[in-house]
Amino acid sequence: MAIIGRNHEREMLNRLESSGKSEFLAVYGRRRVGKTYLIKEHFNGKFAFYVTGAMNTSEIGYREQLDNFAEALFEYGAPEKPKLGSWAEAFRALRALIEQSLAPGKKVIFIDEMPWLDTPRSKFISALDYFWNSFASSRKDVLLIACGSATSWIVKKILQNRGGLHNRVTMRMHIEPFTLAECEQYYAANGIVMNRYQMVESYMILGGIPYYLSLLDSRKSLYENIDNLFFSQRALLEGEYKALYESLFNEASAHLSIVAALAKKAKGLNRKEIENATGLTDGGGLTRALDELALSGFIRKYRAFSNKSKGAIFQLIDPFTLFHYKFISRNNDPHFWQKYSITPGHAAWSGYAFEMVCLSHAENIIRKIGAGNALTNIWSWKSDKSKPGAQIDLVVDRSDGVISLCEMKYLNTEVVVNAGYAKELRNKRAAFQAETKTRKALHTVLVTTYGLINNEYASEIQTLVTMDDLFR
Repeated sequence: MAIIGRNHEREMLNRLESSGKSEFLAVYGRRRVGKTYLIKEHFNGKFAFYVTGAMNTSEIGYREQLDNFAEALFEYGAPEKPKLGSWAEAFRALRALIEQSLAPGKKVIFIDEMPWLDTPRSKFISALDYFWNSFASSRKDVLLIACGSATSWIVKKILQNRGGLHNRVTMRMHIEPFTLAECEQYYAANGIVMNRYQMVESYMILGGIPYYLSLLDSRKSLYENIDNLFFSQRALLEGEYKALYESLFNEASAHLSIVAALAKKAKGLNRKEIENATGLTDGGGLTRALDELALSGFIRKYRAFSNKSKGAIFQLIDPFTLFHYKFISRNNDPHFWQKYSITPGHAAWSGYAFEMVCLSHAENIIRKIGAGNALTNIWSWKSDKSKPGAQIDLVVDRSDGVISLCEMKYLNTEVVVNAGYAKELRNKRAAFQAETKTRKALHTVLVTTYGLINNEYASEIQTLVTMDDLFR
């Protein structure tokens, strides 16, 4: 199947492949996001050398990783499978393999799941350092690709290395989940028929993770598919939650504790609240775990508009994790989602889940409201005086003298602004102005699915952003 989206990434790979010098590319992104697929498909599997690390378990360690590396060397042209006693020997053997290659153009060396090769006390990084600095960087025809799902390892050991690999990476590539537009392309390419309303709901559950999308059965409805993935006997994604976090983080218990605490508080927690909820401190790895969760896209760190000088708030934003805590961990009905989809609880859940989709597509909203050429900052806001309903989850502070206050509503019909809702919007604007003391113009932006009924109260909305705008 042709690569969906990833146009910027493919342009980057083309530049690296055609450059007149050796290149060192770091590729990272969460598990199942399509890193390996992109690299393999772009190069059509034509590598001078390819190896993947095996997930570290009690059965897989230093010797097993070296043996897999030796097997790959033999597969890619070594005269015999070498006996490797160290990573220094492994990279010397890789050097010999590259030196004997007569193939024209860049010699692409793809080391996938590199973090798993770096077992404790293995000296993997020092061997990689020596290979790049003493050999590969001095040539003009090597493209070394270091890839891994453990984003924090790639950042710490490769991108922020303070030793011999300091500033040696010539390009970095963070593979993000698909956008809604890319999901739509994927569905079309795979014969999965959904309208955009259903695609948005699928995003609320699966995010834009290509592997999860690949499990959808084109013969079934969205709700049947969700039951098949999560709730049926031998569900296709059974055990995925635990595997996801354990594959990304060493000693994932701290990360799981933080996520569990954040899952109970939709709008997020500050650092002190997280400490109280988890018992973690810096000595217990709190800062490291928070940084790693943010780097991997599971949480976001933000400041409230009215409390810019105060501490940051951490919010769980990963759709798959949110869905797990809300539904998967507490239900075993094989037809749960088909039944739940017609209950009031589904409507309540979808409202919040839609807000998360909007946050992940904030750039689309900014473009639609005409702030694309203005400098913008994104905040949230909640009344310090605890006014009922005085809360705005997406505040776009613009350099052109306007602050856009975004209302997000996920409905299967058009929004009707009645007298009561119009009063609520006016009260929010008034509370925001009074508490923030801003002198900027306040515009209300409605982000919704199917649009707005034009009536006597519709003028309370300055800009309408529809579901279709999120797909552009």
